Amino acid sequence: MFKHKHPYQPFIQPDTTKLIVGTLPPPRFSMGKLLEKDVDFCYGSYYNSLWLFIDKIHNLNLKYDNSQQAIDERKSFLIDHKIGVCDIVESCERDKIDASDLGMKNIRLRNLFGYLKKYPNVDTLLFTGGNSKNGPEYFFRKHLKDFGLKLEVISSEVPRIHQFELADSFSCVKTSTRIVKTVSLTSGSGAANISISKLPLYKQLKAKNSQFSTFDFRVMQYKEFF
Repeated sequence: MFKHKHPYQPFIQPDTTKLIVGTLPPPRFSMGKLLEKDVDFCYGSYYNSLWLFIDKIHNLNLKYDNSQQAIDERKSFLIDHKIGVCDIVESCERDKIDASDLGMKNIRLRNLFGYLKKYPNVDTLLFTGGNSKNGPEYFFRKHLKDFGLKLEVISSEVPRIHQFELADSFSCVKTSTRIVKTVSLTSGSGAANISISKLPLYKQLKAKNSQFSTFDFRVMQYKEFF
């Protein structure tokens, strides 16, 4: 049994307004066995394309290696754009050492609501995946139930958008509240390519331009929120 612990603490600043919420980076990040193009930071796996999308959107020319410069480039972008990272899974156990969300067992979640209370400027959660089992939205919905809350649908189109009302305290008396929006982005993993290819919008855009790819589709989607 492999104990898979998240290698990074949440990256949040006092003025952060958006939080990227995923599950866990691949086990090699916890084991200190990075690949040549991996970056030792949140979403640093070269095979998770989140930073490739952001790089394309903002023309950042990021480095993809194990250097401190690569880390600092990503931190600077997040700080400048008031974006933070707070993955929802703190640790899990695995029978097989891989990055599959479905392979996670005995899962321990982070107290995401505690971070939302600590950082009151956060008004948007960007899930790097949908409501499939053991995905970030799936776990967040379970987290909501612990506080007697639920998501209200704003848009059922991909990416799905919801919102919920968060009190400044979880007591029976509410003195003030804020609305927090959640956006379920299409996962940056290669496994999501099949689901993208089935979307009517993707088929329509592909029919107009045969060179249009699943990467282009994600860039188009992520651009609105990054």
